[in-house]
Amino acid sequence: MSMNIGSPDENGEEGPMTEINTTPLVDVMLVLLIIFLITVPVVIQTVPLRLPTVTNLPTTTKPENVLLSVDANCDTYWGQAKVETKQELLDRGVAALKAEIARQEKAGSKIELPEVHIRGDKDMEYRCVGGVIYTMQRAGFVKIGFISEPVPGEVTR
Repeated sequence: MSMNIGSPDENGEEGPMTEINTTPLVDVMLVLLIIFLITVPVVIQTVPLRLPTVTNLPTTTKPENVLLSVDANCDTYWGQAKVETKQELLDRGVAALKAEIARQEKAGSKIELPEVHIRGDKDMEYRCVGGVIYTMQRAGFVKIGFISEPVPGEVTR
């Protein structure tokens, strides 16, 4: 076993070695790579979920359906009229539901509860539409849907 101190210069003397031994550096990097490859899957934990797929269905407009709009300022509109408070929204919802049930009973037809269709501004906070959903559920509505704008070029089913 020998040791390389350096190459001889013009005077015949050996100078300092200017080459770096990269073998230890490569060994350390490979060990770190193996450690990361083993530990990263252990650290990353996910809950297995089946996320819903989005499909656009054309809405069937019925006169008994309630059309609500929520703008970016959390203002709620029943049709075109602004609703000032959540209590007013609840009262209007209960009254509309009772009136529709009474109309269907009077006509002698099978009772089908009306739906609530909510249009929400894309810049609004979720709490705005969440409060509207909760209020309409308290009023007795069972079917609540969202009206959205389809993606350009997408075919509706």
